[in-house]
Amino acid sequence: MLFFFCLIFFVWGQGDGLLIKDGKRLFPIGWYSMPKDNASLKELADAGINIIRCNSKEALDRVHAVGIQGWMPMPLQGGVTEAFRKMVQSVAGHPALAIWEGPDEIVWSFTQGSALKLQGSWAKQTPERVQYAKEQSAKIMPNMTEAISYIRSVDPNNLQVWINEAAMSEAFYVRQYLDAIDITGSDSYPIRAETRKIEEMGFFTERWNEIGKGKPVWMILQAFSWPELGGKYKDRQAAYPSFDESRFMAYNVIAHGARGVIYFGSDYLTSEDCRQSLYSVTSELHALQPFLTSPEKEQISVYVVKDFEPRDQQVTWIARQYGRDWMIALINETDFAIKSVVAKGLLNGLKFVELYGEEEVTVVDEEFMTHMKPHEVKVFATGKKWETSRRNARNYPGFPLQESK
Repeated sequence: MLFFFCLIFFVWGQGDGLLIKDGKRLFPIGWYSMPKDNASLKELADAGINIIRCNSKEALDRVHAVGIQGWMPMPLQGGVTEAFRKMVQSVAGHPALAIWEGPDEIVWSFTQGSALKLQGSWAKQTPERVQYAKEQSAKIMPNMTEAISYIRSVDPNNLQVWINEAAMSEAFYVRQYLDAIDITGSDSYPIRAETRKIEEMGFFTERWNEIGKGKPVWMILQAFSWPELGGKYKDRQAAYPSFDESRFMAYNVIAHGARGVIYFGSDYLTSEDCRQSLYSVTSELHALQPFLTSPEKEQISVYVVKDFEPRDQQVTWIARQYGRDWMIALINETDFAIKSVVAKGLLNGLKFVELYGEEEVTVVDEEFMTHMKPHEVKVFATGKKWETSRRNARNYPGFPLQESK
């Protein structure tokens, strides 16, 4: 009977992707790397990070001491072994534990990313590659569903289960475990010396919204330079995201529906300026928590007045209300300036200020207009109280140096 109950519950996971702490809903702002010293851990907490990857009860104790939460990575692909049972039981019910995480990029590992020297390529769906993926899936998927069912039978807090995938992991195999989990999503790290396609983050968020069939999506953002990872990447030219690029990627994925942002790679990161710029992004998001946990205001829309040139002018937006306050974030996804961006559907007379900027606008005829630089983010709110006091490295230009636009 217990197994039957767990199986039914496992099939109908109901998580919404947000965290709960002290009875309050939180938008997840996460960090993969657990600092070795407590001073650095406290710095993360002060920068608005509210969840960190933990590998043990001791790690959960540390994050609990600074008032934040942790997620626990679990080897679900191995099934319910005695070691797995002990691991679950050692942390289940811990006051800092917020999320169970499955194996990272599991589908990628046996399809596109397989390290085995198989004949042909996955892209061409050669027979050996396809057969290998089928065989691995037949072993892994039952183990994962069994392991998740066990977690749900032991966990007194009924926590959500999350699995992160590579940006292009195959939907066919992801859908085989999708009903067992609560949160899906992917990682993508576009900052390279030769290209900086930051707008791809919104595309991948949309892809995982589609794959997930309504499951909450968490997106993993870049906190490193590729050669710092070593191995086959060590000879690449260093490239760090600027503050503006990191800020763009965070707002871009949220505008496309992400229910959490997590940063990967900081344990490799050698640029302290880059680290501080990331903390300024997370601090900014933290200050907007009441808006990020509020529903999108569907009556608000944004349009671009056509310019002289016939080109696609793509602006996405976030429009949220909290009590009597409003927040509207506009994101220019193009690499050219847009002179006339209009937000409409607002109450006449409502006054907005640009957070971290000088612009002030008043709603007339239920709309206001602004202009935007290439890949610019503008966040408007009904008061400067929604700014964070942190200003460290907000002018960090990235590396190689990015020209101002």
